[in-house]
Amino acid sequence: MKRICVFCGSSPGARRDYVQAAVSLGQKLAENEITLVYGGAIVGVMGKLAQATLDAGGHVIGVIPKGLMDMEVAFTNLPDLRVVNTMHERKALMAELSDGFIALPGGLGTLEELFEILTWANLGIHRKPCGLLNVSSYYDKLLGFLDYMVEEKFVNTAQRAMVLVAEHPGALIERFRDYVPPNADKAAWILKMTAELQ
Repeated sequence: MKRICVFCGSSPGARRDYVQAAVSLGQKLAENEITLVYGGAIVGVMGKLAQATLDAGGHVIGVIPKGLMDMEVAFTNLPDLRVVNTMHERKALMAELSDGFIALPGGLGTLEELFEILTWANLGIHRKPCGLLNVSSYYDKLLGFLDYMVEEKFVNTAQRAMVLVAEHPGALIERFRDYVPPNADKAAWILKMTAELQ
């Protein structure tokens, strides 16, 4: 576990807890000599996370599309800021660079990035751990909906188990280190569900 990608908000959110969690995660990454890979912005939870990692002596890789760079939200003082052309290139590079993926509280972009990387795991494109830092119960309703998806048989239990959850950064990093990816055969599961409905 040398590099972890963190998806998070470009806004600070409504609670101080969200920013504090970002600071704590940055400190914990640096303490464990894990490089932070993130979206390269200086604003919101993203900026606090990157700054906290640097302040604690950690290494940070920012990846930002040129369009956002031009909007002057980039953390231009990062020692390693990589500028790409598109959002698709950004996500692909972040995935390639990282050994695991954490979502802090964030908005639509955070959820889009999280679910794309979970989908890649589900399809066997990667076997890296994916988790939620559930700060102040921010993701409780999302986790409840994932459970509902299992009940309704659109997600199986192995897929659901891919979403690791913890309230504190240290606990989530430990879960990442212990993670064993499931050997789920999605095609077989779909055929089984189809047969049961006939």
